[in-house]
Amino acid sequence: MSEDFKTHLENIKFEKNLDKLKKKLKNKTSIIYGTGSFFKYINENYDLSELNIIGISDMKFDDNDEGKDFLGYKMVPKNKIISYKPDYVIVATLKYISIIEDFELNILNKTKIKVLPLAKIPLLQLIKDIWMN
Repeated sequence: MSEDFKTHLENIKFEKNLDKLKKKLKNKTSIIYGTGSFFKYINENYDLSELNIIGISDMKFDDNDEGKDFLGYKMVPKNKIISYKPDYVIVATLKYISIIEDFELNILNKTKIKVLPLAKIPLLQLIKDIWMN
């Protein structure tokens, strides 16, 4: 599995895009959404310290998890993300379009919080993925 992640991240030029993301988010706060094996691989193999991550969230976290440690980050239930007032929610999943759409339309729509993918797939590849599935 980790070889698949490694290949995928190389194919989408993740390291280069991570550098751009770090510059874009300079002096901003973020919450990571998605704590699966994809994020775990990225967290173990790349330096995310410049993303100013104030918490990590996942649909499996509930109110009892709030504030507990997960991979070195404070756990934030999805329903409490807004109360942390991050500048960005960064979606750390392989398939992120529907998650971003849900955040934009249903969760963050009345806030100034922006949502974006951690590992952005180039548009042409995204179209191929949608067309082939």
